[in-house]
Amino acid sequence: MSRSGHPSASNRAARLAASALAWAAALAPVASNSAPATVAEIASYSAADRQQVLEAGARKEGALMIYTTGTQIQPLIERFRQIYPYLDAQMPRATSEDVARKVIEEYGAGLFQVDVFELSSYGLIVPREQGVLQPYATPQAAEYPASAIEPNRMWISARESYVGIGYNTSIIKPEDAPKTYQDLLDPKWKGRMAISYSMSTTANVIGAMVLTHGEDFVRKLGQQNNRVYPLLGRALANLTISGEAPLSWTTYDSHVLASRAQGAPIAWNAPGPVPVTDTSLALASKAPHPFAAMLFIDFALSREGQEMYQKLGYSSARNNMPTTGTTNVRKLYLTNRPNYVADYEAWTALTQSVFIRK
Repeated sequence: MSRSGHPSASNRAARLAASALAWAAALAPVASNSAPATVAEIASYSAADRQQVLEAGARKEGALMIYTTGTQIQPLIERFRQIYPYLDAQMPRATSEDVARKVIEEYGAGLFQVDVFELSSYGLIVPREQGVLQPYATPQAAEYPASAIEPNRMWISARESYVGIGYNTSIIKPEDAPKTYQDLLDPKWKGRMAISYSMSTTANVIGAMVLTHGEDFVRKLGQQNNRVYPLLGRALANLTISGEAPLSWTTYDSHVLASRAQGAPIAWNAPGPVPVTDTSLALASKAPHPFAAMLFIDFALSREGQEMYQKLGYSSARNNMPTTGTTNVRKLYLTNRPNYVADYEAWTALTQSVFIRK
């Protein structure tokens, strides 16, 4: 222990190494005296020369293919290429659903070109079930809570935001704004609340409510005459700012933080345990450039990579990161639940019967 009371660099390194060994043990690790060759072997390699082995393999590969949803990670790609200038990183973009559909079709046709996925964990579920994902070990995992890691180590949350209560501060005073799920049942909010028609957002919020307060609570909330808007989160936050929808319990904290930085009259409350909307990193089971893929996963999950995500407006699951404006959030990584698909279908049906069809 250092004089400051924080773990010394040597102790920290030892902890990271121990975590990597634990991960590798669970993934049938490669013996330290044999060079990794297959994707599975490279993904679980944990010998002392891991970094050198990954770099040597990546130099031979010379390329990296990342399937992602947008241009958000372009700054990370640029920094990654500064560190590894011999790698040509490509980044085709599409929605998580379209990427999942595309890669299933590619694997069915024997076409293997993707190395890494940077997608919502919701979009990774189907590829996981179809055998497209490879469990992996990274020493960076020691810095992440178990809840942010898929139980079979198929992915780790790389960037995230949280869905809670957003409100217009010019119309609703902070001291009067609802601060808990129960507060939403106050008669004074009847007819004044808006929700997004985006099912992946709203159904997960309903799931959080069911897990914390039960289905009866959701049905009571349905009696508050919530207005349903056929909009995604950013657009709905804009309506909150304009005053048309002064209160919504399907608001992303990241949208609120970005708007407040521009002086917009909007604020956000975490009403209890809130669903995490995460974008996670996964390794393709037949990645053509697995050495480069593991280097990128290591970098994106590192403190430097996570600080870059924060500068882009996202929160991090990594331990001991600087706060970005959203604090004391109790997180629900719903997609990591063992029965999430069945749960999601039930929450979707409940959402439709209580809010949409009504």
